[in-house]
Amino acid sequence: MQNKILFISNTAIFSRFNLPYMRWFKQYGWQVDYVSAGEMEIPNCDNQYTIPIKRSPYSLKNIIAYMKLKEILQNDYDIIHCHSPMGGVLARLAAKKSKTKAKVIYTAHGFHFYKGSPLINWLIYYSVEKYFMKYTDILVTINNEDHNLAKKHFFSCKNIYKIDGVGVSLDRFKLCDEKDKGLLRKDFGINGINFVILYVAEFIPRKNHKLFIEHINILNEKIRHLKVFFVGTGPLLDKYKNQVRAMGLTNTVQFLGYRYDVEKLCNIADIGVSTSEQEGLPIGLVEYLASGLPVVCSKIRGHVDVITDRQNGLLFDLDEPSKMIDSILELYDNKKLKNLITENNLIAREKYSLDIAVAKMAEIYEQCI
Repeated sequence: MQNKILFISNTAIFSRFNLPYMRWFKQYGWQVDYVSAGEMEIPNCDNQYTIPIKRSPYSLKNIIAYMKLKEILQNDYDIIHCHSPMGGVLARLAAKKSKTKAKVIYTAHGFHFYKGSPLINWLIYYSVEKYFMKYTDILVTINNEDHNLAKKHFFSCKNIYKIDGVGVSLDRFKLCDEKDKGLLRKDFGINGINFVILYVAEFIPRKNHKLFIEHINILNEKIRHLKVFFVGTGPLLDKYKNQVRAMGLTNTVQFLGYRYDVEKLCNIADIGVSTSEQEGLPIGLVEYLASGLPVVCSKIRGHVDVITDRQNGLLFDLDEPSKMIDSILELYDNKKLKNLITENNLIAREKYSLDIAVAKMAEIYEQCI
């Protein structure tokens, strides 16, 4: 009888992180199925199920999603691997109620409760996670803070591991020489005199684009030929497009939408930024690093796991945006520091190789097989 694994996440877009692991199972002859909200067709997948999983824990559609998920679990899976808070809760609840014998793996891509988070997050999200840990065979964390917290408080889950994110392809994300950089810049309508800042992130509140956008005018006054590229989609995209238009920055700022060529954008940029308020271990930051791109980012959980201040990037506190401006301007003015950070990033990136990530997850999967 063929072995079966079911991947579950809030959105089908999330499947791009799971594709290497799905391929790993396929090469060993497993049936690989996927459950999500179904916004796109997923490759390397035998059966794709679309159910209305919503981010908000208060959405009534999650009740429908839960009922449909219980039906899907009648397919006798050997492993259920769930991601994202609501995907994880619904999967573990459905697994409990359907009395499946499948091993349940939950990857926490950043708990909603963390140092400095609102008390309500601890009262709700912490309590929910602590309860569902008894129905979790394996918990996978992706940053030090979450891992230490889980080991200390989630004793009902006997198997807790940490991996360094989902990994990136070091063949795809790499430093390019000045000649290739110049050619790529021509493709995007910019040239060598432009100073390009890149921000890759979904347009949702916690990514905190607002902080960066509000300070672009200051940067525009101090940096000649500034260009800012935003990559991503999301519910706040139109709002920020309107804000940039109102600020008179349409010649400086470009919104590029969802892209499949982020590696090219990393190669044409001078620095990458993130003003996020909450992260697990952000793939965008790792992609900057793997491309040798100097980084300026907020000093938060997940970021500090990737970036060591003044070694492979510059960190700033969210309540001191002036430090963000100063850090960007320092990299603009100080070519020696910029080059040093690039060199350090090209060393640090080896830790985040996709091959290493797949090998570590394979060890975890093999415990369930």
